[in-house]
Amino acid sequence: MAEAQALSGAGGGVKRSAGSRSSTQTGRRATMIGLAMPSILLMALINAYPLGFAFVQSLHNGGLLRLGKFIGAANYVNVLTDPAFWSAAWFTLLFTVCGVFGSWIVGFGLAILLKPQFPGRSLFKVLLLLPWIVPIVVTSMSWNWLVATPRSILPQLAETLGLGQVLFLADPTMAMITVCLFKIWISYPFMMMMGAAALESIDNSVYEAATLDGATPRQQIRYIVLPMTAKSTYISWILMTMFSVNDFATIYLMTGGGPVNATTSLIVLAYRSVFQDFLPGYGVAISFMMTVVLVALSLLLFRQVRKTNF
Repeated sequence: MAEAQALSGAGGGVKRSAGSRSSTQTGRRATMIGLAMPSILLMALINAYPLGFAFVQSLHNGGLLRLGKFIGAANYVNVLTDPAFWSAAWFTLLFTVCGVFGSWIVGFGLAILLKPQFPGRSLFKVLLLLPWIVPIVVTSMSWNWLVATPRSILPQLAETLGLGQVLFLADPTMAMITVCLFKIWISYPFMMMMGAAALESIDNSVYEAATLDGATPRQQIRYIVLPMTAKSTYISWILMTMFSVNDFATIYLMTGGGPVNATTSLIVLAYRSVFQDFLPGYGVAISFMMTVVLVALSLLLFRQVRKTNF
């Protein structure tokens, strides 16, 4: 009888413990929501009217100063049936893939190389951050000075090496390659910082145990570094995807979307539609479709973040 009462008391203690833990989690969740609510309300107040008006504008055929006639989803239909939209969508996909994965490969590789201590490490890291620190206008002018004309340094070097006259920004294919390389150049420092922060979270004892088990450096990167930094990697991919899809300055300052629209991305096409062709409904429709795609990609990557075990 005494044993039964003891077991019953223990069960009650477990239930009370579980209940108190649940109430603590509920209180913590309520506190976090309360702390975040002012920022959420402020962002809603700032963005609600512009987004709402932009959506209404996408359903009309007016100009910059007048709303025009209501035409429903005609702007969205026109966008989806326009070859220029699909050409811009293809280049945006290429530009984003190069920007995300190219900068991640370079940045994460540099973060791994810079993890060991060596003389001048801090100075070297600062120098590698310069493409991210220097204003985009200055960086684009530097690249244009290198490749823009046949008398620039790199075209002359290519001609000296017997490669003929290489038109980096006048040939459509070369212009696409140049713009993508430029995106990698200005984006890898961000990936390097994200990768360096993630690598610092891995305890050195993990590497020591792997070394004692006979793991090679390549195996340590594959089975230790990549899995244990996966969450940070997915987050950096999400951010860089948003940066790349919405990157207007990089493309516009380098090529303006040319030659023959070869480097026209969706954001550049939307800009031209609104501020050059004075078709805001068409341009806003492009922007809203870009937003839908970005939200879908972000949700997909966030699901991967939640699946990671580290």
